[in-house]
Amino acid sequence: MFRGATRRVWPAEALRGVRVEGEDLVLADGARFALGAAPAARWADAIANPKSRLHKIGVKAGMRTAVIGVADETFTTELAERGARPVAELAGLDLLFYAADSAEDLARVEGLAPALAEGGALWIVSRKGKAATVKYVDVMAAARAAGLVDSKVVGFSPTLTALRFTRRKT
Repeated sequence: MFRGATRRVWPAEALRGVRVEGEDLVLADGARFALGAAPAARWADAIANPKSRLHKIGVKAGMRTAVIGVADETFTTELAERGARPVAELAGLDLLFYAADSAEDLARVEGLAPALAEGGALWIVSRKGKAATVKYVDVMAAARAAGLVDSKVVGFSPTLTALRFTRRKT
């Protein structure tokens, strides 16, 4: 998706042949963007080599992780392949992934916050778009009530979004 004077979304096929010509980023269909040499090269690299979901989330080998209620069959496999350490005990977690799609789910956030290690993050995963059953503002309010601050949003899957929350820095 490109935004500017006009907004347009290109299908993935149009991005496969992305290249840099001088100071321009050029798509396979001939669309041309005058960005400057360095920005065009960065964009071309980012388009040709998109970051994985786990890279965007910040999962590293050895991290203590827990997943509660996230309905994504491949996610726990991806975590294991990255070298994350799944743990059953909710304490000292580097990353906690929690599915919250109701007011009752959000009410549990305050009880989950103490499970985070210093510098740990709680990712609240919920449905997005028209299928969403909780609003962004409700997720934010539940996390803030638990003493957490938002720091990132990631498209978790085509149907799910994830918001990262961490403890407030003192």
